[in-house]
Amino acid sequence: MNASKPNLPFSGLLDRRALLRVGMLESIGLGLPSLLQAGSGSATKSNDVKSCIFIMLNGGPSHIDTIDPKPDAPAEIRGAYQSIPTRTPGIRFTEMLPRLAAASNHFCLIRSMSHKTADHVEGAHVCLSGQSDGSRSNRTPYFGSVMAKINPSPIGMPSYVWLHNLLVGTKKAGRNENGGLLGSAFAPFRIGTDLDTPAQPDFRVRAFEAPEGISEDALRERFALLENVEKSARPTGVNNDMQRLQERALDLITSPAARTAFDLQQEPGRVRDRYGRHQLGQYFLLARRLIEAGVRLVSVVACPGMPPGSTEAPVRQLWDMHDEYYEGKDNTYGKGPYGLGMALPRLDQALAALLDDLAERGLLKNTLVVVAGEFGRTPKFEGKGRGRGHWPYCYSGILAGAGIRGGSVYGSSDQTGAYVKSGLPVTPEMFGATIFHALGVAPETRPDQRNLAYRVSEGEPLLDIFS
Repeated sequence: MNASKPNLPFSGLLDRRALLRVGMLESIGLGLPSLLQAGSGSATKSNDVKSCIFIMLNGGPSHIDTIDPKPDAPAEIRGAYQSIPTRTPGIRFTEMLPRLAAASNHFCLIRSMSHKTADHVEGAHVCLSGQSDGSRSNRTPYFGSVMAKINPSPIGMPSYVWLHNLLVGTKKAGRNENGGLLGSAFAPFRIGTDLDTPAQPDFRVRAFEAPEGISEDALRERFALLENVEKSARPTGVNNDMQRLQERALDLITSPAARTAFDLQQEPGRVRDRYGRHQLGQYFLLARRLIEAGVRLVSVVACPGMPPGSTEAPVRQLWDMHDEYYEGKDNTYGKGPYGLGMALPRLDQALAALLDDLAERGLLKNTLVVVAGEFGRTPKFEGKGRGRGHWPYCYSGILAGAGIRGGSVYGSSDQTGAYVKSGLPVTPEMFGATIFHALGVAPETRPDQRNLAYRVSEGEPLLDIFS
């Protein structure tokens, strides 16, 4: 069966009466829609439960200018950067990623990722759902929603967290804000907008704060009152689901564990410095804290943040480096809001710190780290030679932890980085199946027999990249 077109009609967890109850909850300080969407169910109690940090390089980075350089190609293809050796024999990165090159023992580099969708919105859906069909009508849930359904976090902690909202891309289609066919109960708990990021000194997650003038005891009393009002009239089925979501919202708002996990002030200054005090570094550090606290999947939109000297919110789809964006400005290699000169050093610092930190803490064994964009960039420069266009036919990604064999590489691109040369073209389905396999979920798993009789993946995992 095609996962994007199930035979069964969709019917979400929340019916009209349930939505009215959300409004009733809001009136007594228990609404918290984002927390109601933070996951439900009971967590699997196992020391071997896997979690995931999915780093989305939104906009599609140039594989040639980052982790698949072509030093022997003509200048109009290879770009301005030299290549350097990595810790993995025979593998080279751009000179702008020295720390990541030194940390290559932690990850598998995939250089043969491929699909046919060159649109940002559809490509982002392809990347985050593991489905080649990225059409606007496709409501296949993202990896985080599936994991929130199959293996939710412990009570008092969100199951699926999304760090930094998008200006375009997935947000334009609204698909990162809901749980797709699984329903809004499995949508991510979203943090960060514009300049409201963990890099700001006054940043805090306000969703966990009770309404002004209402204590936690008062919240519990109001919840008990609501429960008594509804008890006599509550039917079975969907409204019991609503009750469970209400209870989870109360657990989250009164949970000291959740507040602590989201509080970067708990981290020593030297650790925050290690990741980088910029937006990207602090989001990566927050992702590590959330995984450590029991969150099952954290999506991080890898926008490096404010360029030096900027006083305006940066573009969040920063890796979209077209020629026309540089009219009268720096080119791809500059330090402006679309420049690799600003973006790559921050990514290098933050990602290397994350991988090393997870390994040092013993978390990498059970934490999968995924790094990917919706596609790569054209081998040849566009227009006046200052930027590159969309290119989904061959690009690169990184997988680390959760049984992935570090210091390895799968597949290769041709001499210009245009098409797959060796290894299987890694389709979105194969990539998705590999992610689920690493997280201990068989591709044939069906997450919701009531509303959605579909497999989590129609692909087969790349078993060769596991230890």
